[in-house]
Amino acid sequence: MSLVQAEEVLVVPATLLHQLGYFQGFSRDVDRYLDALLSPEHTSYRRRGEMESDPNFKQLIPYVIFRHRDEQGQVFVFRYTRGKGQGEQRLHQKHSVGIGGHISSADAVETNPYEEGMRRELEEEVLIDTPYTARCVGLINDDETDVGKVHLGVVHIFDVETPDVAPREEEIIHAGFVPVQPLLSNLDGFESWSQICLPALFGDQ
Repeated sequence: MSLVQAEEVLVVPATLLHQLGYFQGFSRDVDRYLDALLSPEHTSYRRRGEMESDPNFKQLIPYVIFRHRDEQGQVFVFRYTRGKGQGEQRLHQKHSVGIGGHISSADAVETNPYEEGMRRELEEEVLIDTPYTARCVGLINDDETDVGKVHLGVVHIFDVETPDVAPREEEIIHAGFVPVQPLLSNLDGFESWSQICLPALFGDQ
């Protein structure tokens, strides 16, 4: 068993989503879901290798979108392509606008494992060389793909003062800030979570 498969990751029962209010796609109703999803009475840590094929559980994944507005007000987002060395093979070579990953049992030593896991994932994957403000803006559930059936995305927008975000990992390739509007008209090649949240968050801009 590989280290990735043996890693214990934060999960919630899939039935919890149905109890709170099932949705397919994007939900902005953070207050309705997040506290319950992160409550210790509902969460547990289970082997990632088992969870990747068990739709009875949802792995909670912070999904951070970096947004920058230039002096003219044009909106840019950080986009990249997932290389073949990234952990989730089913997403290799897909474009993405979200940075993040699993919350590990190693993060549980902190008071807030979710926040610690998100901080750790960001530190591992990108260099953020600019001030920013952050907020949670929604959730992604996609039961129409094999990856989505076992994951639940928690979407955060980081508004950066300058477009100074760069990859730390070699497998984050073709990365940089691009205008969001052209992306909305051509979502082919993006992973499903990006296809879901880009129109939901930026379609009216």
